[in-house]
Amino acid sequence: MIKTRLATTILLIALSSNQPSDLAAQQASGTDIPEDLESQDATPSDDPVFRADVNFVRVDVIVTDQDGNSVTDLTEEDFEVFENDTSQEIQQFSLVRLNGQIKPGSEPIRDIRDARDQELVAAREDVRLFVIFFDDYHTRPINALKVKESLINFVQLQLGPADLVAIMYPLTPVDDVRFTRDHGAIVKAIERFEGRKYQYDPRNRYEQEYSHYPTESVEEIRNQVVASALRGLSIKLGSLREGRKSVIFVSEGFSSVLPQEMRNTNAQAPNPILTRPDGPFEDATNFFRRTDILGYLRDIYSDANWNNTAIYSLDPRGLAVSEFYINETATATQDRDALQWSQDSLRILSSETSARSIVGQNNLARGLRQLVRDSSAYYLIGYSSSLPSDGEFHEIKVRLKRKGLQVRARRGYLAATPEDLKRSNTPKIIIPEPVQQAIASLGDLQASNRYIESWIGASLGEDGQAQVAYSWEPTSATRPGRRQDEAARITLTAVGKDGAVLFRGDVPGSQDLNTRRNKASSQEIVSSQVRFNAPPGPLQLRIAIEGSFGETLDRSVQEFVVPDFVSGPVSISTPRVYRARTIPEMRALTADASATPTAKREFLRTERILIRFDVYRSAGVTAELLNRVGEKIVDVPVVPSLVGGTHQVDFGLASIPSGDYLIAIIVHDSEEKITRELVPFKVGS
Repeated sequence: MIKTRLATTILLIALSSNQPSDLAAQQASGTDIPEDLESQDATPSDDPVFRADVNFVRVDVIVTDQDGNSVTDLTEEDFEVFENDTSQEIQQFSLVRLNGQIKPGSEPIRDIRDARDQELVAAREDVRLFVIFFDDYHTRPINALKVKESLINFVQLQLGPADLVAIMYPLTPVDDVRFTRDHGAIVKAIERFEGRKYQYDPRNRYEQEYSHYPTESVEEIRNQVVASALRGLSIKLGSLREGRKSVIFVSEGFSSVLPQEMRNTNAQAPNPILTRPDGPFEDATNFFRRTDILGYLRDIYSDANWNNTAIYSLDPRGLAVSEFYINETATATQDRDALQWSQDSLRILSSETSARSIVGQNNLARGLRQLVRDSSAYYLIGYSSSLPSDGEFHEIKVRLKRKGLQVRARRGYLAATPEDLKRSNTPKIIIPEPVQQAIASLGDLQASNRYIESWIGASLGEDGQAQVAYSWEPTSATRPGRRQDEAARITLTAVGKDGAVLFRGDVPGSQDLNTRRNKASSQEIVSSQVRFNAPPGPLQLRIAIEGSFGETLDRSVQEFVVPDFVSGPVSISTPRVYRARTIPEMRALTADASATPTAKREFLRTERILIRFDVYRSAGVTAELLNRVGEKIVDVPVVPSLVGGTHQVDFGLASIPSGDYLIAIIVHDSEEKITRELVPFKVGS
């Protein structure tokens, strides 16, 4: 019953961020993209789609000699490919050789600033993709410590400057998996890895939902979460490129049964209340639970094979002799069976995805070196399957005419169904360029500075001139209390297009609630916000971040274009976003005309956001909630603002699932000349 109840939730964790929101079908019938956005240059969606020819199959084939060295002198005539024992004609053949370096004569690899850059870099032929999947649910804390050194050496010594690496955990949404060439950042992420096997303290709201379930039920849920996450990861990797992708699955294997002393009716109870004592039904229970795990494994390697993803299982236990500690009171038979089963689950994943399992080995470095060799030299073979698209598993066999060599390739794939064929012919979703830029800005905001998050906006001042506002707040990583390396204030210099200094001064932190006024009447400082006049056109803001002792922590430059609010027929100020966690906070914001806008764009579903803006010379104002690809979900009410602007949107987030969204503010005059302003935001769980 638990599996049925949670299956949808678990799959959403792994996959929902990669799919357009289903609320379009549930709450609104219209899914048209705003007209003026359709005319913009557009690029394909980041969402995974079926290949143009679903009958075309690509297979990575790794050929080694008896010593494990790659064999790279074979030709197309040396290979034979069979699908369900039917010979297939090879139509594509190439030898892929990579070493982590940029190929001579090729263009430099661009910086990865957003999802689009990631897609372009990952698609390059001279780039290798690696994902380290930390299965903290199935890794003991002590073993997590032991595996770090091997992984750090792998990143520092085995990878090249062109290699892309990402880190993922079971509850990481696939849309949040970001590849980087900053191997130093990956090393720091490895150092933070902590194992949680058989530890049931909840660390997020999702885990709190089942934290009081029996321990065996929690283990079953964890198996489902990890399986769904691996499936979602394979789908994401398949959307990035056709070539081989490698996942290092750091895990002690899927859990099947617990010893009697660990079967607690409440995973959070301090004094265990034992459930289901050993008896005649023990073997039957074990059989059905392990059958469930085999089903999870089959789903994982089916998706991995379809998306050309190799899963290298890395058991941090090394040469393990037991699964349970002595205080966990498992019998010798239970201990032996549980250890064997957990190791077999890892071996199955690797063998079924043409990878190698690094299991039962104390020398983890040797297995990781072989992983790099596998990713550095392999043959890519493609053929159009002569068998029908029946939705069944099709076995693939690759044979060599040359003797004495070892061949590894994926064992098969799940064929497309007629419904898959129909979907493959459906036109791709085209994401308008403004929507892409707005969604990408969410990632840019998070990565822009590790000390602060900034907001810059412009509106029409009372004197008829454009007025620019700047505010900031500490990043989400800032902990309560003052630290020496925490931002305390900002020194801001604003320079116009002609080089004139429009503002120079301090912007105090939000903790400094004093109100001060600069000598120049146009320069007002209120709380952590400054305002100053600026002519229309480009504006450069030079920002110095200071610590609590006046030391400079960092410097940055931001560009901003001040709109012309006077010349156009209709215009709109930069929307100002405010967050409210409680009803009293929302009441206070609604009555406060001078409230400082938040620079953050990630909110919880329990919060409400208030968006204020000013509209000049307009006959009408509407707003819409869009999903991350620019499709309309539902109309959003716009009401007159009593203070702090001409209009406002009061929007609760409880009705929408986690993901990326935009609120499109649409203003038009009597001649239907439309102006749109997009407000992107991310909703967390």
